[in-house]
Amino acid sequence: MDAFEALKIKKTLLKALNDLDLSTPTPIQKKSIPAIHSGKDIVGLAQTGTGKTFAYLLPILNRLEFSEQVQPRVLVIVPTRELVLQVVEAAKSLTTYQNVRIEGVFGGVNINNQRQMVSEGLDVLVATPGRLYDLAVSGVLRLSSIQKLVIDEVDEMLFIGFRAQLLNILDILPLKRQNILYSATLTEEVDEIIQSFFKNPKKIEIVPVGTPLEKIKQQGYAVPNYSTKENFLKILLKDTSFEKVLVFVKNKRIADRLFENLTEFFPDEINVIHSNKSQNFRFNAIEEFQTGLHRILIATDIVSRGMDIKGISHVINFDTPEKPEQYIHRIGRTGRARENGVAITLFTKKEEESILEIEILMQTEIPILTLPVEVEVSKKLMPEEKDKEIEKEIKGKTNLYQPGPSFHEKSEKNKKVNLGGSYKREIKKKYKKPKTRPPKTKKKK
Repeated sequence: MDAFEALKIKKTLLKALNDLDLSTPTPIQKKSIPAIHSGKDIVGLAQTGTGKTFAYLLPILNRLEFSEQVQPRVLVIVPTRELVLQVVEAAKSLTTYQNVRIEGVFGGVNINNQRQMVSEGLDVLVATPGRLYDLAVSGVLRLSSIQKLVIDEVDEMLFIGFRAQLLNILDILPLKRQNILYSATLTEEVDEIIQSFFKNPKKIEIVPVGTPLEKIKQQGYAVPNYSTKENFLKILLKDTSFEKVLVFVKNKRIADRLFENLTEFFPDEINVIHSNKSQNFRFNAIEEFQTGLHRILIATDIVSRGMDIKGISHVINFDTPEKPEQYIHRIGRTGRARENGVAITLFTKKEEESILEIEILMQTEIPILTLPVEVEVSKKLMPEEKDKEIEKEIKGKTNLYQPGPSFHEKSEKNKKVNLGGSYKREIKKKYKKPKTRPPKTKKKK
C-alpha cells in the first residue's frame, strides 16, 4: 500500500493530509518516517523540493502527545527567517485536528515579544540559531526538556556563518535526545557535526550527494562581462515561456543595480530581495512572486533559502556561485513537485573554475551553448571589473624591466610553454575530485 496509512500515521494527521490533497508520500518521506519512529538518530541527504519538511514533521507530530508543560519538547533549527515561517506554517497545517502549540522565532524583530510567547508555553519551537541562542542565554527559554532536535538545511546554515551559534546550542541541549539532520550536501563541516554529536545515525540518501534533480534542464553560457550578461538577460526575460523566474546574484550591490536597470524594461513585473531589505518588504516580495503579481525576482543566496515557491519555471544564475554546493541549492528552486524546470548559468572567464567544480560535484557536464547572435557584446566594464583589469594590465607590463649585465637566461627546462587547450583541461589538473566527502562505508566486521 503506497500511502501514508501504510506508514502508521494516526487519523488526525491523515485527515489533515487529506485536506492538503496529499495521499502518497515522497521517497524521502517513505524512508524517513519509519526511521524517525524508531527513535534512532537520522541523517537525511536529499535536495530541496523533495518533501523533507513533512518527512520529519509527520513522524514527530505522530508521536507527540498532549502536554501542559511550558518549555518545548521539539526543537527545529533552520537557517533563515523565511524558512522558520514556512516550517511553522507546514506544522500548523498538519495539526488542524491536534492540540499542539507551534511557534517560530528569528532575528530582526522585537525579542521581548518572543520572550512573552515562549513563556506562555510551546510544544514545538522553530528557530534560527542566532535568536534561539539569545533566548536561551536570557533564561526565558530552557532547552532541558528537548526530546527531539531537527537541524534542517544544515549545510546552508554553516555556509552563511551560523557554525558558532549552532555548536553552542548543541552543547547546552540534553544528552538524551533524538537528533535528526537534513542536508542537500555532505560537506566536511556537516560531517564533523555528525561525528561529534550524533550516536550511530541511520543514513537516508534519496539521490547521490551533488546530483541535481532529474527534471531540471541545465544550460551554461560563456559571457565576457557584466554588461553583456545584462544584455543577454533582457533577451531571455522577454521570452513569454519564462513564466516565473528567479535570478540569483552574488551580492546586494549587484542585486540593486540589476533591479534598477531591468525595471525600465519590465515595469511592474520585477522585484528584488536581499538582507538589507526590511522583513515586511521581503515577505511581501516573496508573496507577490508566489501569487504571480511579479514574474521576476532577483535574490541573493542569503535570503533565497526557505523560499518554497511553487511553479518556478526558470532559475538564472546571473553570477556563478563560488561554492559548488550552492549551485545545487539554487537550481533546486525549480523542478519541484514533479514539475519540469530550467536552470541557466551565465559565467565569465573568472567564473570558469567554479563551473568545473560544480560539474565535478555533480559528476555531470553542464551543456555550454553559444551566445545568441542578437546579444550585444559590450565592452563596458563595471567598477569591480575595472579594478581587476587594471591589476592584469600592471602585471602584463613586463617591458618596464630591462635586464642588467648580471641577468642570466633561464635554462631550457625551466621555460614555461603555453600548451593551449580548453580551460577544463587545465583546471582538472588542480581539481580532481569534489570538495565534499564521499559517503562513508561501514567496515565489515
